[in-house]
Amino acid sequence: AQRPTLNVGRCAPVLPFATVISILVDHPILLIFVVLGLGAALGAVRVKGISLGPAGALFAGLGLSAIDDRLAIPDLVGTLGLALFTYTIGLSSGPAFFASLRSQARTIAAVVTALVLAALTTRLVASLFSFGTGVTAGLFAGSLTNTPALAAAREALNGSNDPVVGYSVAYPVGVIGMILAAAVVARMGRRHPNTDDRSAPADLSTITILVRPGLHISLSEIAERFAGQVVFARLERDGTQAVPSPDFVVQEGDLVSVTAPRASLPDVQAMLGEQAPTQLSNDRTRLDMRRIVVSDRRLTGRRLVDLGLHERFGAVATRVRRGDVDLLAHDDFTVLPGDRLRIVAPRDRISEITSYLGDSERRLAEIDALGFMLGIALGLALGLIPVPLFSSGHFALGTAGGPLIVGLVVGRLERSGPIVWQPPYGANLALRQFGTLLFLGTVGSRSGAALVDAMSSPRGAKLVVGALLVVTVTAVFTVVVGRAFLGLGAARLAGTLAGLETQPAVLAFVNEQTADDRVGTAYALVFPVAMLTKIVLAQVLALW
Repeated sequence: AQRPTLNVGRCAPVLPFATVISILVDHPILLIFVVLGLGAALGAVRVKGISLGPAGALFAGLGLSAIDDRLAIPDLVGTLGLALFTYTIGLSSGPAFFASLRSQARTIAAVVTALVLAALTTRLVASLFSFGTGVTAGLFAGSLTNTPALAAAREALNGSNDPVVGYSVAYPVGVIGMILAAAVVARMGRRHPNTDDRSAPADLSTITILVRPGLHISLSEIAERFAGQVVFARLERDGTQAVPSPDFVVQEGDLVSVTAPRASLPDVQAMLGEQAPTQLSNDRTRLDMRRIVVSDRRLTGRRLVDLGLHERFGAVATRVRRGDVDLLAHDDFTVLPGDRLRIVAPRDRISEITSYLGDSERRLAEIDALGFMLGIALGLALGLIPVPLFSSGHFALGTAGGPLIVGLVVGRLERSGPIVWQPPYGANLALRQFGTLLFLGTVGSRSGAALVDAMSSPRGAKLVVGALLVVTVTAVFTVVVGRAFLGLGAARLAGTLAGLETQPAVLAFVNEQTADDRVGTAYALVFPVAMLTKIVLAQVLALW
């Protein structure tokens, strides 16, 4: 007798749609990964070069929760994702944030002005549509996606739920509207790059210079004249190459290999002599060049000059590869795990330097668990502390603000004794992306139903229109002022938009579009100011 065969196409059971929904509702872990999987697929779709990236999880969550409001990921998951996301942003942005704080006063003033304009626009919309003060304050808080502002408005109105109505409708509009604004800014940056953006990483180049007659000057003096933004990797005298020490005095006929920002090289050449026809780096008989990754945690947070490369090995670092960017390896450069140093050294010392720096890919996947978990715990605790306002109310930094502030501080410290705060660059990016997906998927899954309800009622439609007006006015003002008057490049301007909105969803989208650390720095710069300003303005609208 023949064995029966199974026709999978005919016999495989097909689950009814209602059954699939019930399974997802009963199994939230499965729901989480379905939302994230659909979001990843949606985020990978490119239209005219633009993709949603991690923000696809937001729209996947919105779509599923619009189908059935029970398809909501638990809030705790979103809270975890938000803490991971904002803390890692703070870590990576901390050094640049404190370095640029004084020079960005005009940007901060522009953000405050934009928020005041948003409040005035909200009041005008409320008068046009006859909204009450509570709904008006909620419309403002939702359009600018700020939960602490909503809480402050409710407290100013003795716990009234009116602000919640405006907030729940305006929140998805605020997120989506500002994401679209950020997409426009990113596209503007690709079409019309802003060459005046001084925060852009310098374009580095290396040339060999033949020292002119009569010159007698030490390399440290030359470096000092150029604010340390020049590195001397090789020097040839009488046919012999060596890595020169900082106090080495050059003289007529010397060949010097110079690495510096391309824009500075003509000035360096004018001081030293003329460009030689050949590069010293082409000769590797005695000196060699290697890229070596820093993975030894004992070196984390130390300056390059403190590593003693020349004193220990007769070597010098010329460039540092961090992420996708090459940076000049000047003496005061702070080393982080995962940095790849371009080392010039005697050939027989390369193995010793490799051992000293670590050069372990495995160690780059590891983080200092104590430092990372302690930092997040401190951030969450800071977010719980009530901060009094000028009235009887108060606000808290919350899950977004607390970890961000602590991340900025410990990211600037980089290490405290045996505790290493900064994780390797790649590990930071991986944790950030995972936190982003968790947060965005949760936000979307809890907002779809409210958006559908709003669009199906006359009052909701008015609130949607009002939110669109507030977001449009705020975004256009910020983009025009930032581009035309502040001279912000696309990365910093998009990060400023995300920080003004105090919205990690917008930041996540911008990070995907630009892959530029300046986005996080701009976000972190304006976030605390925008947070406090919106809380105050929400109370003013509630009582006005």
